[in-house]
Amino acid sequence: MHVRPKSGMIINLQSISPMPLYKWQFTSRFRYHAFGWNSKLPIQRIKEASSEIKSFTRKDPILAAEGAVTLLEKLSPALEQVDSSSGSIGTAVNRAIDTLVPIIAKADVDIKVRKRWLDRLWTAFQDDAIPYLECLGDYWGELCVTKEMASSWADELLPFLEKNWSPASTGYGYFKGTSVCLSCLYSAGRYDELLTLVDKAPYKLWHDRQWGVKALVAMNKKAEAIQYAEASRGRNEPGWLIAQDCEAILLSSGMTEEAYRRYAIEANQTTTNLATFRAIVKKYPNKPVEEILRDLIASTPGSEGKWFAAAKSAGLFNLAIELITSSPTDPRTLIRAAQDFCDENPVFAVESGLAALKWLSLGHGYEITSADVLGAYSAVMEAAPNTGMSIHQVKEKIREITSGTQPGKEFVRTILEHYLKLLE
Repeated sequence: MHVRPKSGMIINLQSISPMPLYKWQFTSRFRYHAFGWNSKLPIQRIKEASSEIKSFTRKDPILAAEGAVTLLEKLSPALEQVDSSSGSIGTAVNRAIDTLVPIIAKADVDIKVRKRWLDRLWTAFQDDAIPYLECLGDYWGELCVTKEMASSWADELLPFLEKNWSPASTGYGYFKGTSVCLSCLYSAGRYDELLTLVDKAPYKLWHDRQWGVKALVAMNKKAEAIQYAEASRGRNEPGWLIAQDCEAILLSSGMTEEAYRRYAIEANQTTTNLATFRAIVKKYPNKPVEEILRDLIASTPGSEGKWFAAAKSAGLFNLAIELITSSPTDPRTLIRAAQDFCDENPVFAVESGLAALKWLSLGHGYEITSADVLGAYSAVMEAAPNTGMSIHQVKEKIREITSGTQPGKEFVRTILEHYLKLLE
């Protein structure tokens, strides 16, 4: 459904003083269909444009805000032909929106200028076909700045949203201004009305119900907010986002232990296990580091070895050895650890190198070469003398690891055979 605000929201542009003239460098780079399918260049251009705009935030914040509005207008038409399947271009746009919205919101301008900006952004938001600007609706209340303007936008959009969510609706329509309306109701402080409206939605979607959680928190009904959020869980709903909001509510209430117990692991999942571990450690500084890591390990049964890097980075070397002894671990990660700790912690280096050979022999690792095998072997041989192990003991351990007829064992054994004979 495509709607525009009523005439009360439209203003006479001739009554507004013109903005300071400045020729933005990015405008010529964001022409209609300026980019082809490859996302590398447009991502670079988005970063450059954001940086250009940010450079004016101190010396001329109004000009910076005008540039931010201009860039948001140009983004979607310029990016329509870009391949978005990887998600990288969408992530770049979302980051740009995160950067640009505060610049627009903080600019000290009169109401006529801000109305003009919002009208331009509304047009861009409605015409966004892919869509790239979808998350901009969540910021609309912030862009309105004042409760009065947010309330005005909410009043304009409410009839369309209520009609879309009414029992008489076919259920197949989609009102693109849904998030804009909910955001404005929240920013206007119309919390009871917001909760009543969200309850009318035909489906329990977290994207809508998150505003109900925000409203309950603003009303200081935090326990109810958590219950409301938990009731939003479903097969296709983003559990980690729900957990993040619930965790934040409990932390803001000083209920750190409960926040950790119920939500820490689910709410702080990131791109790697090491990053997840560090995120939780940072958020819960009073929690013993080893306890956090052991809880994370227990949360992924069968994949314990993937927490090796986290244990190593925390200096929990005994736990790290425990992990790689019992669970598959990326051989190259183990080889690097063996090489890095030859002098600082030779026992750990030897155990890491031997574990690397073990998992290589069992077929773990991607596109393994002889250089990987020799790297592990060399690190073990370099560190072993500093542990009190004899060369004979090292050789026997390696022979034990590589004994057998499996292809991986034969591969490793063949590569090391010459070097082991030299030790005899």
